Amino acid sequence: MDHNPVNVERVQERIVSAGVQFINLQFTDIMGIVKTVSVPVEMWPDVLEHGQWFDGSSIQGFARIAESDMLLYPDLDTFAVLPWVTDAPTARVICDVYTPNGEPFDSDPRNVLKRALKAAAEMGYEYFTGPELEFFLFRPHGVGNGSVPTLLPLEPHDQAGYFDDGTDLGHAVRRQMVMALTALGIRVEALHHEVATGQHEIDFKYDRALRTADNAVTLRQTLKAVAQRNGLYATFMPKPIAGINGSGMHTHQSLWSDGKNAFADPSDAYGLSAVAKKFIAGQLHHARAMSAIIAPLVNSYKRLVPGYEAPVYLSWARTNRSALIRVPKVSPGRVATATRIELRCPDPSANPYLVFAAILMAGLDGIKRDLPVPPAAEEDLYHLDHQARQQMVAMPGSLGEAIDELKRSELMRQTLGDHLFERYVDAKTQEWDEYRLYVSEWELERYLPVY
Repeated sequence: MDHNPVNVERVQERIVSAGVQFINLQFTDIMGIVKTVSVPVEMWPDVLEHGQWFDGSSIQGFARIAESDMLLYPDLDTFAVLPWVTDAPTARVICDVYTPNGEPFDSDPRNVLKRALKAAAEMGYEYFTGPELEFFLFRPHGVGNGSVPTLLPLEPHDQAGYFDDGTDLGHAVRRQMVMALTALGIRVEALHHEVATGQHEIDFKYDRALRTADNAVTLRQTLKAVAQRNGLYATFMPKPIAGINGSGMHTHQSLWSDGKNAFADPSDAYGLSAVAKKFIAGQLHHARAMSAIIAPLVNSYKRLVPGYEAPVYLSWARTNRSALIRVPKVSPGRVATATRIELRCPDPSANPYLVFAAILMAGLDGIKRDLPVPPAAEEDLYHLDHQARQQMVAMPGSLGEAIDELKRSELMRQTLGDHLFERYVDAKTQEWDEYRLYVSEWELERYLPVY
C-alpha cells in the first residue's frame, strides 16, 4: 500500500523520539471490540510495505476457515503512543482490513463506514458526527476468574449526581483520562459527572465521521485502561443498575456541502433546512430497523424505557429530551455553522463504525426519497395519557423484536453488506436465544417460594 511520504517520516520521527519498542496494529470485530496484533518496532518497515497477515477466521463475523488469511494495513493518521504503557514504550495504529488479493474487506466495520461516506460524497455531502459516550465507574471487590474483576454487588465509585462537585470522586480520574486522550490526539471539549451515581461523560471534538468513530473506539479503550490503573472498572454497559439512568451515546450529526452546513436555514423556526428535515425523516423511518445496530445488547432495551431520559417513541423536537431526535439550540450568530441534530437512542456498547454507517444511510434515504418529516413533538412523551401514547410508534422493546426488524430491512442489508449482515444477525440471534433460555435470579426469587 502506498503511504504519503510525509506521514511515513512523521511517524518514524515519533517512533524514534518516544523510543517505541512495539506497535499495536488495531482493528475491531463486528461488535466493535478492539483486536490487536503487536509487532516489534523492527518489523514496522515491513508492515508499511506489505501489511500484516492475520487469521480472520478467529474474529467474530470475519472470514470462514477456508478463506481465513487477511491483511492489516495501517492508517498513519491514527498513529499514537499509548500513554499508559510504561514498561516498554508502545504505539498503536488503527488498521483497515484487506483480502489477500488487495481489496478492502467488505465486512471490516471501518470499511462499512467508508462505503457509507462514499455514498454521501456521491450525493455531494460530507458527514460530521459528535458522539457523547456515557460510562460508569465501579469499585471492584477482588479478582474473579482469571483477571476479570469481581464487581457484584455493584458499588458505584461515588454518590454524586448531575454536575455535582463536592461529592464527585471522579474529578482526578477524569482528568487523567483527558490527559491520556489528549496524548492520543483526541481533543476533549468537556467532562462532567452524569445523572446517575458513578456515571460520567467525556465529550470530544465534533469532526468528520471516520475520525470520530476512530476516536470513540479509542476513548472506550483508554478510559478502561486509566480506570484500571486507579483500581476502578469503567463500563459502557447501557444499563448496569436498575432504577437509575443508563448510559447513552447521543450522536450529534450534520451534513456539509461545498464548505457550508447543509442542515442550516436561519429563516426556519428550528433553523433547519429542507435537507435536514428529510434526513430526520429518514432516520425516523428506519429507526426500528437499525435498532439492533445502534442498541445492540439485550441490556440495551432495559435502558430504552420511559422515565430515564432515554428515547422510546419515534419523534423529534427541540427542547424535548424524551424525543428520539433533538435539535440542540445554538447561539444566534452560529446557526449557519453549528446547526446539527442529535440522535439519542444509540448506546456506547455499539460499534461506532456500524452506528454511523447505519444512521447516515437512513438519513440519506430520507433525502433521496423526499420523505416528509412529521410535526415536532415538544410535549413530554412520557407523560402523555394512555390513548395518546397508543398513537405513537415506539422503538423495539427487546433485542428479539429489534432483530426481527433488522432482518426485514433491505437498506440495512445494503449498508452492512450481505456477509456482515448475515453474521451480525446470527450473532445477535444467538445472544437473544441464550437470554431467553436463561433462568434469572429475579425469576427464582419471585416464583420459587410461591409455585
